[in-house]
Amino acid sequence: MGVTNGASLIEIDSQEEVEDPFLAFIDYARTVISPEEDDGEEGEGNKDPTEAAAEATGPGWGWVASRILKTCTAYSSGVTAAILLSDLSQAWHEQNKPGMSKKKPELIAQLKKSHRRRRLANTVTIDSIHEKNFLSMNSVLEAVIINADVLPGTNIFMLTLGDCWSSNTIDIYLHRRYYELVETPNGILGKGREVLLTGCYLRTAREGFGTPRLLPTEYLIILLDEDQDDDAILIAAQFCSDTFASVSLDAFNSGTSYSLYARIESIGPLESELKFSTAHRRQIVLVDGDGDRLKFILWGEQVIVANLLSVGSMLGIERPYISSLEESAVDGKDEFCLEYGSATHLYLFPATLQEERVCVALTQNQCQGSKLLGSGGVSQVTLPRDAEGSIDYSNYPFRTIITDIRDKTTGISLYGIVTDILCDDPNATGVVFSLKIEDTSGAIWAKLHFTSYWSLGRLGVGHVVYVSGLSCRVTNKNCLEVLWHEKDEKAAFVNLSCLPAFLTSSCLHKISTLSQISKHIKPAVNICRVKLDEIDQCHNIKTRLSHSLCGHFIDEESSSASSSHGGNLRCGFCRVSCTGNAGSEVVRTFDITITLADEETKLYAWCTGQSASAILQISPDEFYDLPEDDQLMYPSLENEWFLVTLSNSGRGNSGSGLGLSYETEATCWEITRALKI
Repeated sequence: MGVTNGASLIEIDSQEEVEDPFLAFIDYARTVISPEEDDGEEGEGNKDPTEAAAEATGPGWGWVASRILKTCTAYSSGVTAAILLSDLSQAWHEQNKPGMSKKKPELIAQLKKSHRRRRLANTVTIDSIHEKNFLSMNSVLEAVIINADVLPGTNIFMLTLGDCWSSNTIDIYLHRRYYELVETPNGILGKGREVLLTGCYLRTAREGFGTPRLLPTEYLIILLDEDQDDDAILIAAQFCSDTFASVSLDAFNSGTSYSLYARIESIGPLESELKFSTAHRRQIVLVDGDGDRLKFILWGEQVIVANLLSVGSMLGIERPYISSLEESAVDGKDEFCLEYGSATHLYLFPATLQEERVCVALTQNQCQGSKLLGSGGVSQVTLPRDAEGSIDYSNYPFRTIITDIRDKTTGISLYGIVTDILCDDPNATGVVFSLKIEDTSGAIWAKLHFTSYWSLGRLGVGHVVYVSGLSCRVTNKNCLEVLWHEKDEKAAFVNLSCLPAFLTSSCLHKISTLSQISKHIKPAVNICRVKLDEIDQCHNIKTRLSHSLCGHFIDEESSSASSSHGGNLRCGFCRVSCTGNAGSEVVRTFDITITLADEETKLYAWCTGQSASAILQISPDEFYDLPEDDQLMYPSLENEWFLVTLSNSGRGNSGSGLGLSYETEATCWEITRALKI
């Protein structure tokens, strides 16, 4: 079987991919973005397949899946294979641009060989700056100084910068606070020195004359190399005499300056908020060689400096500003904290990128396209490890299945079906739901931590979902705990069963018959072409109150009893009051049951929300306002044909007390999306 619209070249090797074209398209897209090496390459035949290991250099499975779903969300009317492949190729090209044919400076070529640190999150390449002619304030440049010269006839220093990923260079005017580091004969800001910069403004070329240049920025960090003797001497001479214990607020106020050297333990927002100011603040917790801790505070625009730092790196702070906790409005037992002052210089020994080889399960090689990593098969994949020892699966080449999940893992992406939902103790700190996800290998519970309230829209048992940004750890009870935090940068949650683009994107689905989906045992989005065989207007079309935030019905009888005692309408799913609460409005929606039919069989289903409105061709409020006789005489839509997404809402329903059982007691099939054809 092939996938339409350009994906027909896919060779499907596994039964699961035959049943789920979405998975097949992801594997196909990876081969297009990162084509397989030539099988005839010298030495290829000498590899031992059982010992083969692959560097995860191509796009990870999760990256491709997330990008496809992001495009589908943006284009609700549907996408083609050409649109998806173009978007994927462009995004991957910009993120990992190989460079132009122009020869790179030898300095850059040597630097790339020894580049062993993790690329920072907001890093942009110099090539991309030239291409887009744009640079945002929070972008990060990881650069090396090619030249440091004084502009002729001035006392202005200009640095020429290059990076490991670009063929182009770019000039930047050096901020005057750093002149003392370049004016001396042995100044540290010289040729070959690596630096990190942010907060840069781009001065574009005008009317075709000149070249783009970067204006001065205060936010520059000098990188040190532990393998270089000069850098080791600098640390010993400049930073080893002062410790946190030797710092005195009174001495600082009397004119004493300090140079401190410590490990970055954590980077995060301040625990307390300022009541008298709207300025943003970040705190970096530092630990010196004696084990003492001290906070380094960033204020206002300075917070973007945190983008240049990474946990586990060693930070040298020359001439920090020292303020009392009262002056900085910071809570803590210490007498003072450090701040990024006007004379402060920062030096960094970046944490070396740690990697670990992860064994690839035999089922992965057999079922998930190991051909992407070489014709000989792959038994191991090298993945990065963070400062806490957790392995980052963000760039794992294969789809992560539930049996792959292990202790100390982050960046996990799961694709599966929801089989149960539980609302954690509403009195607990934060908003937490537990979600049971099942794939072909098993099932696992994941704890979803929301920033304020449920924000995923309608989600029910039987819906197929994609979740990224999961992490896993072993609890004190020796159980695996899977966590998802909405606030995390890499966190994403997509309900494929309710995604409009799936109905109109033929490259991502195949149309099944009703008899085929009733036999499916593996998670997949079921798309069927059906006609409406029977709607009983007298009994099966009704409107009910729904919670707009989560899309679930409100138990009006219980709410009425509560209201009679002075209570409010309450959502049985997310257990919040639906009146007087921002984002928690009550809306009217349909609740209908219907018989669907195709050429082979019939199937009884129910639906609500958008799918019900699409089938009835009227909004719930309009239908509710009709006189009772008009409701009974509403035009019949029987024998009209629709393209629908069906979910088995009765599967695994354990009666979790979230108001799911009454939605599925009549039938186990839910129409989650519908489109008239």
